[in-house]
Parts: sequence; structure tokens; C-alpha cells
Amino acid sequence: MLDLVLAVAHHLLIFAVFGVLLAEFVALRGLTSSDAVARIAAVDLWYGVLATLIVIVGFSRAVFAAKGWSYYSHNAFFWAKLATFAVIGLLSIRPTLTFVRWRRSGTVPDKAAIQPLRMYLHIELTLFAFLLVFAAAMARGYGEF
Repeated sequence: MLDLVLAVAHHLLIFAVFGVLLAEFVALRGLTSSDAVARIAAVDLWYGVLATLIVIVGFSRAVFAAKGWSYYSHNAFFWAKLATFAVIGLLSIRPTLTFVRWRRSGTVPDKAAIQPLRMYLHIELTLFAFLLVFAAAMARGYGEF
């Protein structure tokens, strides 16, 4: 039962993070007030909370669930999935810091300031497709070494 609970939690958290990133991406289009800036900064806080929970649940799943650490630690797709998640996390730093700066200053950014952040979020969203591919390959035993 623990395996099922951790798997469901892990998948729900991944989809929640994707939803948060997509919400940020869409919200950047209509960023026209300081209230909208505060909302996107609040949504971005959820990104951090959910990403932290993904790491906790994911590693709990790898260590305590049915397949165990020996299965995951010897799988190239597991490491590719972790690396991709880490890249997504690193790419999120600039948008997060920018949202916080905008919220603190109370300013509404112009389109020139928004465009680079949309690019970061677009790349992050695109990388999520790789997470799904790596997870599917790993679950089917591909990538064992």
C-alpha cells in the first residue's frame, strides 16, 4: 500500500508543479497591475513548496517503495530524470527572484522585462516532456546498468 500511496502522491505533485508553471506562463501575459505581480509571486511560492515535496516523496518512493534504491540507483533514466528536474529547478531561480523583486518594489514590469521570463518558463515546461519520457522508460526497465 505504501508503494501505491507514494506513487500517487508523486504523480499528483508532478502534475501540480506543471500546473503552477503553466499558470505562471499564462499570467505573465496579463501582468498589468501590482496585484497581478503579487499573485504571480504567491503562485511561484507554491512552485517551491511543491518541488520540495516532489523531492521528498520521490526519494521516499525510491528508497521505501516496492522496487527499492538498488533498482533506481542503477538506472540511467532515473539519473536523467533527476538531472532534468534539477535543470528545471535551476531555470526557475531567475523567474522566482524577479517575481520577488517586482512584488517588493510594487512595480509593474514592461513587456521587455517579461519576455525573458516567459522564455525561461517555456523551457521549463518543455523539459517536463522529458521527465515523462524518462519516467516511462525507467518504469519499463530501460536504462539499467
